[in-house]
Amino acid sequence: MRAMATEMAGLARFEMLQVADAVAREKAIEPELVLEAMEQAITHAAKRKYGQEHDIRAEIDRKTGEIKVMRYLEVADPIENETTQITIQEAQDRNPAAQAGDYIADPLPPVDFGRIAAQTAKQVIVQKVRDAERARQYEEYKDRVGEVVNGLVKRADYGGVTLDLGKAEAIIRREDLLPRESFRNGDRVRGYIFDVRREQRGPQIFVSRTHPQFMVRLFTQEVPEIYDGIIAIEAVARDPGSRAKIAVLSQDVSIDPVGACVGMRGSRVQSVVSELQGEKIDIIQWSPDPATFIVNALAPAEVAKVVLDEDAKRIESVVPDDQLSLAIGRRGQNVRLASQLTGWDIDILTEAEESDRRQEEFKVRSQLFIDALDVDEVIAHLLVTEGFADVADISLAAIDELSVIEGFDDELAGELKERAREYLKVISEEFNNRRVELGVKDELAELENITPARMVKLGEAGILTRDDLGDLAGDELIEILGNTAPKLEIANEIIMAARAHWFDGDEAEVVTSDDQADEDPKVSKDITSDESDKADK
Repeated sequence: MRAMATEMAGLARFEMLQVADAVAREKAIEPELVLEAMEQAITHAAKRKYGQEHDIRAEIDRKTGEIKVMRYLEVADPIENETTQITIQEAQDRNPAAQAGDYIADPLPPVDFGRIAAQTAKQVIVQKVRDAERARQYEEYKDRVGEVVNGLVKRADYGGVTLDLGKAEAIIRREDLLPRESFRNGDRVRGYIFDVRREQRGPQIFVSRTHPQFMVRLFTQEVPEIYDGIIAIEAVARDPGSRAKIAVLSQDVSIDPVGACVGMRGSRVQSVVSELQGEKIDIIQWSPDPATFIVNALAPAEVAKVVLDEDAKRIESVVPDDQLSLAIGRRGQNVRLASQLTGWDIDILTEAEESDRRQEEFKVRSQLFIDALDVDEVIAHLLVTEGFADVADISLAAIDELSVIEGFDDELAGELKERAREYLKVISEEFNNRRVELGVKDELAELENITPARMVKLGEAGILTRDDLGDLAGDELIEILGNTAPKLEIANEIIMAARAHWFDGDEAEVVTSDDQADEDPKVSKDITSDESDKADK
């Protein structure tokens, strides 16, 4: 390869084809690409000798290896460039059939490569071959994202590890290596191809040993049931080098997915653990029921009960007092991995903490009903026990819902509903008066999901008009509203509703003008006349 350019001029015709074929096999590229690189190098050398302004092209015969160096002249009338063009008269003297747009080729003497020309030719050929090699590598590996590859460590430094994959090189960045993992030149390493990019210096193949899918691929190789599709890996969460959780599901009720992944005496899972430098793996059974799945995910801790908030995708897990540290894990590792695995936010409470909190909530709600409805503790406790959280719940409840409570009748239920409505009315009037004092415009009250309490919060923050509200972002609105704040999705809807009037006028104006023009040609004509008059003025 290195001596190819310097010896090119002295090569026998057939020998040149042999050199091109040898280089092509070495670099795993097409011989045609090598021959094109040679032609480009010869063309460059010829232009240096005869002048860069000439249209000179070199051709190598693909069968005999014969080199032809030709100067091309375009037949033109009139002539704009005498160096590269020729008149029709002169062209027809050489070839009677020549017409404008044709080319006349003049053969040139063979090029003798000097030291500089040979060096330049070498650089051209090397660059072209390298570009072809990079293109080949990219095309080969761009569709192999998601595969596990084996490679030999070619270079290891602080930035990461360079792997020799045989026909290409891959990079394992430091953050994609397991903690405390080190390799030396010549070590064999397995990794997961997660990205292939075409960059200026060639295709970059990025390999990872920390990617969750790397563990999935390792289990697929070790467990035939996963490879055959009988067992599916539904979710994976990793703390690379330390611990991982993997959720599996069997499509065949007769096969235990956890046992199949563990293997006889742990042989299957141990192979994966060894590859991952001793990373501990919890294999759990996946369940479509979120509560069951989360209980399984918190293993080895035992969960006494769970309380789900499906709207917020948050769950409270109550564990015995002696299981708290096990459920949380070292530095919160167990609950963090369980949260990543399930996609739910998990709060861990002990049974004592949960009991204290429930009692406090019970006391607060009971006192609210006592103050708002003017009832005794017995009635307030019964309402809380039946699941009523605030006064609004009672005002909206049907008579039948209240009368079925032990000790209640229709008369008492109706009285409670009436007191609840009166209380809410008084509270609403107080909020409204406060809102007026703050200067909050009535236009805000027209927006959906804007309650009197929220308007007071907005007024205290200086948000008085729809324009002021429209200037906010959803998270800013939530911060301002505090304990009265809705979810982010609702907050964004409120913001968009406040901004709606910004666009209504423009759309209406455009639609009205177009409609009038379509319906009445005279109107269109009058508008045009007015616009022309203004332009004249």
